[in-house]
Amino acid sequence: MPRFKFLIEYDGTPFQGWQLQAQGLTVQGVLEAALAKMEGGPVVLHGSGRTDAGVHATAQCAHADLSQDWGGFELSNALNFHVRPHPVSVLTAERVGQDFHARFSATRRRYLYRIINRRAALALERKRAWHVPMPLDAGAMAAAAAMLTGKHDFTTFRSANCQSQSPLKTLDRLEVVREGEHILIHAEARSFLHHQVRSMVGTLKPVGEGKWTPDAVRRALEARSRAACGPVAPPDGLYLVAVEYL
Repeated sequence: MPRFKFLIEYDGTPFQGWQLQAQGLTVQGVLEAALAKMEGGPVVLHGSGRTDAGVHATAQCAHADLSQDWGGFELSNALNFHVRPHPVSVLTAERVGQDFHARFSATRRRYLYRIINRRAALALERKRAWHVPMPLDAGAMAAAAAMLTGKHDFTTFRSANCQSQSPLKTLDRLEVVREGEHILIHAEARSFLHHQVRSMVGTLKPVGEGKWTPDAVRRALEARSRAACGPVAPPDGLYLVAVEYL
């Protein structure tokens, strides 16, 4: 059976996350339903990773083995027709070798977290960014973020429901940049623990508010205790923006 790789964009607001569940709307579920209509039978779609309820993606990657040898343009167009009216778009579809796996072949994942730091409530960006009305010091947040890069035990920033075998991860990049009222937090690693990015962002926020020092973030990391973590940031501002392969 030919294997196809898909590049997918979605607004996570109406979904219970990426992964198929017994109840609730999921991104994987609507895509598998669309593929089943096209293929005339069930199809299993493998994603590069799970995104939680409310988390968005501009470049999720997935693969599936199909019974027909579709052309990439034809396949993406047909999928986009069948996923309507859900806010999911298949950007590209291409045939790949049987040794490709969307999850296990990935060498790096990149996330973006968006904070809009202003007094006025969000209108157009509601559910697509974290609105923080109190002023934030992005420079202090950047200094704190530097404490987290490298290889560490990230138990502090790991969900209690995380299924990863080890809390040891290498964080290649955690960068905080202010662009006007927008604070952008870029995170890159081969893989992440469950809720790791949102936990780190939630811990950087009190630094920006002046309630924590950057060194307090280092101590939280070294505590290797979930109790040392700041409040987990909401899913609204998190985007999966790239998955890289060799």
